[in-house]
Amino acid sequence: MARLTRPRWGRGAVLLLTGVYFLVPLACAIAFSLGVGVPRQGTSFEAYTAIFDADGFTESLTLTLKLAAATIALVLGLLVPALIAVRLVAPRLRALVEIVCLLPLVVPAVALVTGISTVLRWGPDHFAGTPLFQALIALQNPEFPFVLVLAYTLMALPLAYRTLDTGLAAIDLRVLVEAARACRAPWPRTLVHVVLPNLRGALLNTAFLTLALVLGEYTAAAVLGYQPFAVWIVVISGSQAQMSVAVSVLGLLVTWVLLLMIAAAGRARRPMETS
Repeated sequence: MARLTRPRWGRGAVLLLTGVYFLVPLACAIAFSLGVGVPRQGTSFEAYTAIFDADGFTESLTLTLKLAAATIALVLGLLVPALIAVRLVAPRLRALVEIVCLLPLVVPAVALVTGISTVLRWGPDHFAGTPLFQALIALQNPEFPFVLVLAYTLMALPLAYRTLDTGLAAIDLRVLVEAARACRAPWPRTLVHVVLPNLRGALLNTAFLTLALVLGEYTAAAVLGYQPFAVWIVVISGSQAQMSVAVSVLGLLVTWVLLLMIAAAGRARRPMETS
């Protein structure tokens, strides 16, 4: 009995310490955003109610969501066909693809963005009057800076690769494809109606991780001079500290809700697959 009880107490202690580690800072942030303990200020929800009327909130959030959608599409569009092709056609290239996808882990975000910034400054001076010059200008369009999408895609590659690779390892991809091809299904139909439905959980997790990265990424946008949601929070923190904390708390709660929805969607899919 003692041997059975001690692991339970050990797990409980670890969970308790983990909960305290995460919940205490969150509770302090919520208390500060509500004005609890702030001298000469009563408790109120003003920091939360004034968020949607704050200057730059709608624009920065809209830009971030656009960047997130484009980044998710680009990450999935690059990795899904590449990983499927590696598993079916060229398994010897798997190690090379893995190294390329995991390489951003060893390159600091500041170094990566500094390199991009240097190229953007160097390019116009050497390609003036050419189509490449116009492409470099279009990449830096303030209304939709596609250069941030490229930077976010590189940063998301390691997480996306591991998630999708795990999803592909959980299914018998070759059997599924051969069965679909035996039924004379073309490759696009095989990919859309056979492979992707079996990767639903991995695709959702990849999209969520990419969205979370774009919502919280600050370095790339700040160095390149743009103001998406994360940069906007830092900008207003100097003059509206309580509102910046309130926005951060809401962003964290929304992220948790999305994570729970993805987990629920994954569980809801399993009975259908086993039936």
